[in-house]
Formats: sequence, C-alpha cells, structure tokens
Amino acid sequence: MATANGTGKRRAASREDASASGIGKRRSAAKEEASESYQKRRKEIAEAAVRVFNRLGFTGASLSAVAAELDIDRASLYYYISSKEELFDEILREVIERNASIATRILASKVSPRRKLRDLIIALMSSYGEHYPLIYIYIRENLSHVSDKRSAWSRHMRKLNRDIENAIIAMIEEGYADGSFRNVGSSRVVAYGILGVIGWTHRWFRPEKSDVTAEEIGKIYAELILSGLESHY
Repeated sequence: MATANGTGKRRAASREDASASGIGKRRSAAKEEASESYQKRRKEIAEAAVRVFNRLGFTGASLSAVAAELDIDRASLYYYISSKEELFDEILREVIERNASIATRILASKVSPRRKLRDLIIALMSSYGEHYPLIYIYIRENLSHVSDKRSAWSRHMRKLNRDIENAIIAMIEEGYADGSFRNVGSSRVVAYGILGVIGWTHRWFRPEKSDVTAEEIGKIYAELILSGLESHY
C-alpha cells in the first residue's frame, strides 16, 4: 500500500511538473509574440519618423507630427519611444555602426587596395540608398549643437565616422605603398573627397525617382575615383 501511495504521489507530481512546464512554455510564447508585435510596431514608428524628419527637418519635427503620420494618438507613441531624439539616435546609430563594421571588415580583407576601396565605396552608397533618407538627414544634422543628454551619442557617432574615414585613408595608403595608386597627395584629403562625393548625393538622389540604383551610383563613383588614383606605369 505504501508503495502504491508513493507511486501515486510521484505520478501526481509528474503531472504537476508537466502542467507547470506547459504553462511556462505558453507564457514564454506569449512574451515572444508580444515582443515581436512590439518590435514590428516600433519599426513602423521608426519608418514614419524618418519620413517626418526628412519632410520637416529634424528641428521642425515632433512626436505629434509622427503620430499624425501614423494616424494615431500621440500618447500611444510613449509606449514605444520617449522622444524624437531617442528614436532618431537609436535607428541612426545602428546603421552607422553597421557601416563602420563593414569598413573595418573590408580593410582587414586580403584583397588589393583597389578592390577594398571599390567595395567600400559601393557599400557606403548602397547603405545610403537602403536606409534612405536616414543618413542624408544625419548629414544635415549639426552634431556640434546637440543637447547634453545627446553628447554621448554624438561622441560615439563621431568615433564611428572616424573609423570609416580611417579605413579609407588606410586603403589609400596601402595603394600608395604598393604602387597601385599614384601618390596624388594627402591620403586624408583624398578620403574626405571620396566621402564628399558620396555625401553630396543627398542633394539630388531620390530612390523613387532615380533611373539608377544607389548601388549602380556607387559603382560609377568607384570607377571614376579609382581611374584617377590608379598608377598606369
């Protein structure tokens, strides 16, 4: 009898454990579903915010304008974001971090300086198009005039930009060193010129109206720049 009672208790405990495990799984699934829904809605808000920032300018934009873009009440936004600065800074930081990572990876690759520089020019221009108009808004944003609470973000962004600049400088110097590029002068000046060419596209490139893609523009610019740098002797 004692053995039977012990067996019964173990079976009951096993059922309870299984039930608890099932509840845990359902709770976990519910949280995951909620998280996916949250992230999806946040992405929609971010996309709407970028449109508003581009149309009104960062200074002129507001969360009220973003709410109007989505046709929702402004109060609903605060569940997802606390300010326009937080939203803009977060989505832009992710993009520029990715670009800096790409620049570092290409620089470390074992291909020729020409191939490195070509790949990076195309990658940067493609990113401008893929995330249009986010990076163009950033180009127009004056990082020397941000509030104290954004100063850490500003410093981080400047570091990321330096990482990209330094990668280009290093590629040019590699080309100078192996003779594949003509030494036309300061590698830093050349690097700034390359970034200027890409950045100036904010004045005229509109993906929805352009008959060429951002990647194609990158390829054209890469060949144009490289033809001026390459040593032909």
